[in-house]
Amino acid sequence: MSWMVTGGAGYIGAHVVRALRDGGIDAIVVDDLSSGFEKFVPEDAPFVQASILDTAAVTAAMREHDVRGVIHCAGYKYAGESVKYPLHTYTQNVQGTVSLLQAMADAGVTQLVFSSSAGVYGTPDAEVVTEDTATTPESPYGESKLIGEWLINDQVRATADSDAPLRATSLRYFNVVGSGTDEVYDASPHNLFPKVIRAIKGGQAPLIFGEDYDTPDGTCVRDYVHVQDLAHSHVAAARMLDAGRPLDRVYNLGSGDGTSVKEIVGSLLEAASSDLVPVVRDRRPGDPDRIVARGEKAADDIEWKMSHTIEDMASSAWKAAPDA
Repeated sequence: MSWMVTGGAGYIGAHVVRALRDGGIDAIVVDDLSSGFEKFVPEDAPFVQASILDTAAVTAAMREHDVRGVIHCAGYKYAGESVKYPLHTYTQNVQGTVSLLQAMADAGVTQLVFSSSAGVYGTPDAEVVTEDTATTPESPYGESKLIGEWLINDQVRATADSDAPLRATSLRYFNVVGSGTDEVYDASPHNLFPKVIRAIKGGQAPLIFGEDYDTPDGTCVRDYVHVQDLAHSHVAAARMLDAGRPLDRVYNLGSGDGTSVKEIVGSLLEAASSDLVPVVRDRRPGDPDRIVARGEKAADDIEWKMSHTIEDMASSAWKAAPDA
C-alpha cells in the first residue's frame, strides 16, 4: 500500500513525500513539472509525470501502485498572479480537484488530505483566525481553494452511505518557509523568503513595503510556518484517516502570534551574514496590519507543532537556496 502525493515534485509536496517515507509509508509522486522539479523527487520514489487534469493517467497510477490515499498538494498557488489568470487558476485548482476526485472514485481510493490555504479567509475582521472565521477569499486562488474544500465535502456526503465512503480533511495555512533538506527549496518568484534571499545573493538590499502599520515594529505581521512541521501534520492526518480516526472537515496550521516582515528580513540577513540594509518603500494597497491563524485544534488532532524557530526557518532556507 502507498499514498499518492499530487504536486510531489514541488516545494511543499516534496517535503510531504520525505515525511511519508521517513514514517515508513511508501509514496508515489504525480506532478506535471509546471512549477516543480524532478530533482526534488527521491530517486527511488515512483514518479508519474502527468497533470491531475488527466483523470485516466492518475487513475492508472493509483491502480498500478495500490494507492491507499492521496495528499493533494498540486495546484496553482500564486494568489496575486491568480487575479491576472483566473481561468488558468480555476482550471488547475478546481477542475483539477474534480479530476482527482473522479480518479479516486474510479480507483476505489477513499482517503484524502487536501492542502488548502488560509487564503480562503481573505482579509478577516479578526487579527487571529480560527476554523470558524468567515471565509471571504479575495483572489481567484483563495476562491479556488475554498471551492476545492466544497467539492471534497460534497463527495464525502455523496459517498457516505456507499461501500466506499470518502474520508477527508483540509489543512489551511498561510506562509510556508524554510527547508527540511538541502535538496529542496522554495523556488517561487513571488514568496517573501526566496525574494529576499535572491536579493541578498545578488548583492541588493531587500525591500520592505511600509513601516507605519499598527504593529510593534511598524511592519506587517504574518504567520510563517516551517515546511517540515507542515509536512509532518499532513502525514499525521493521513495516518489518522488510515486508522479510522474521526477528523474535522478543516484545520488551521498556524503559529497563533506571527512574525513581522522586519523580523523575517533581519533573520535572513543574519543567516546570510550580510550587512545589507533593507530599503523601506511605500505600503502596498490591501496589506492588513496583522493576520495570523490559531492551530490548537490541529495540535490536538494531527500533531501540529511549531517546532522550528524563525531563526531555524531562515537558516535552513538560506542553506538550501541555490546561488543567484
